[in-house]
Amino acid sequence: MPDNKRLKNIADAFDVSRQDIGRIIRDFHSEMRKGLSRRKSSLKMLPAYVKKPKGTERGEFLALDLGGTNFRVLALRLKGKRRISVLGSKKFILKKKHITGTGKTLFDFIAGCIKTFMDEYKIDTGQKHNIGFTFSFPMKKRRISSGILLRWTKGFKAGAVEGKDVVELLNESLERKGLHNTKVVAIANDTVSTLVAKSYEDKTCDVGVILGTGTNACYPEKQMIINIEWGNFNKIRLTPYDRTLNHLSQNPGEQILEKMISGMYLGVLTRLVARDLIREAIPEAFKAEHMSIVEADTSKNLSHTDKLLKKFRIRDSKYSDRKLLKKICAIISTRAARLSALAIASVVTKIDPRLSGKHTIAVDGSVYEKYTGFSRRIKATLKEIFGNKKAANIRLSLTKDASAKGAAIIAAAVGARSF
Repeated sequence: MPDNKRLKNIADAFDVSRQDIGRIIRDFHSEMRKGLSRRKSSLKMLPAYVKKPKGTERGEFLALDLGGTNFRVLALRLKGKRRISVLGSKKFILKKKHITGTGKTLFDFIAGCIKTFMDEYKIDTGQKHNIGFTFSFPMKKRRISSGILLRWTKGFKAGAVEGKDVVELLNESLERKGLHNTKVVAIANDTVSTLVAKSYEDKTCDVGVILGTGTNACYPEKQMIINIEWGNFNKIRLTPYDRTLNHLSQNPGEQILEKMISGMYLGVLTRLVARDLIREAIPEAFKAEHMSIVEADTSKNLSHTDKLLKKFRIRDSKYSDRKLLKKICAIISTRAARLSALAIASVVTKIDPRLSGKHTIAVDGSVYEKYTGFSRRIKATLKEIFGNKKAANIRLSLTKDASAKGAAIIAAAVGARSF
């Protein structure tokens, strides 16, 4: 079959049609309702034991943001009137011995970093200090100050932590480091913290979304914020390439939406499609950030793409292959953006079925921020779904590095709220 015909077949397979739009939103709503009523659902709809802030919270708090081998400790001042300032920030790096050793080794190191930070910024350890902890790993919550690790991800393997309350483990380490007056009082994942941080500044913010290496979202119900865990949504038509990726993944049958829209998997899908159309194999090191470079390439003969491929030791790529690769990247990323828009539309219309009010969506993550044209495609799809007038009620706001700020705001709210 000629390449153009095969490419069209692939484009058709990845297309998200008008008919798909209505069906997916209906199925998303159905899964949300099932999850909320604790029936079997691909959407976990987990209670976060956090409410949206009022914007009046005040005080000085420490925040810890742990989502990978780089983590940050911050000191923040909440000024009320929806204003917040950063008093200090320091990044630390976990080594292999910390993430693959014992839980005690890991949390003792983190506690030591907190002490180093407090010493460096001359924060009196004799005074009481509350920490808000953003912990971006799958966890089960029983209350605002409890987070039981379900399973490690992102290469973490620290022993004797899964099934344990990470707040208790870190507080024990803080005691061992002599920080008797400093303790974690609140824990949340990055999605919830992002929503809380943006809604502190903007009361119209009612959805938090992560579109990066992974993906997730949250929104407020009447009682508290709900962590949707939308990456596991599975009511979506799969292409043969999706099925292959799913089979090859470490978690077959799980995180179906995530495998279609997140940075961790976009490069894999591109390589699988390219394998059928391009003679030269695209290496495993080809990731979402490289797809973005290829899509952004407007140089003569796609010379920037040629330069990129040479870094992967593909030294004699043909122009026709580079052009095919650019089209493949566009097919994969366009579907990802359209599905992201559908998920956002589903959550917003769960909150406001008629879309009669204003809704700010706090979005963080490298794919949304850095992938060429990704945010523009999301906005275009929202206009396609709702029309220009109603789509104008949805404002996407890039909310960078908000997870630590959100953790501090949650810590501030602990004294005023109980669940």
